[in-house]
Amino acid sequence: MSASETAVSWTRRLHDLGIELPPVVPPVAAYIPAVRTGNLVYTSGQVPLVDGKPTHVGKVGDAVAPEDAAYAARTCALNALAAVHALVGIDSVVRVVKVVGFVASADGFTGQPAVINGASNLLGEVFGDAGAHARSAVGVAELPLGVPVEVELIVEIEG
Repeated sequence: MSASETAVSWTRRLHDLGIELPPVVPPVAAYIPAVRTGNLVYTSGQVPLVDGKPTHVGKVGDAVAPEDAAYAARTCALNALAAVHALVGIDSVVRVVKVVGFVASADGFTGQPAVINGASNLLGEVFGDAGAHARSAVGVAELPLGVPVEVELIVEIEG
């Protein structure tokens, strides 16, 4: 498949999956949602906001069930893809390089990898083999706005 065929397929793939990229989440501090350097795009950490409101609040393993946190991680990944799309267009993505996920964890909670699978699985659905990535899943004490999860992406783009 040529680069242009691959590029067109991401938009088509999203449509086929019934996934619509949300509007870019406006920054809540002094940063921009995504930046390009060379053929890489780095997103800022994206939290699970929909229509400006958190989908979940609290620590995983306490106020938020791991399954709900995985869904929140999926929302974070969609928000990150929206930031990529706004900057360079989703169709320019060649592959997902890395995912970094932060999980606000209750004492003793060690299921961070399963939570961040919510983001990783979405990227696999959308990009197939090009969505396979390196990853970190890190437990933290607190996250902005009291959300349970935050995700950032590094993606390779054409050119």
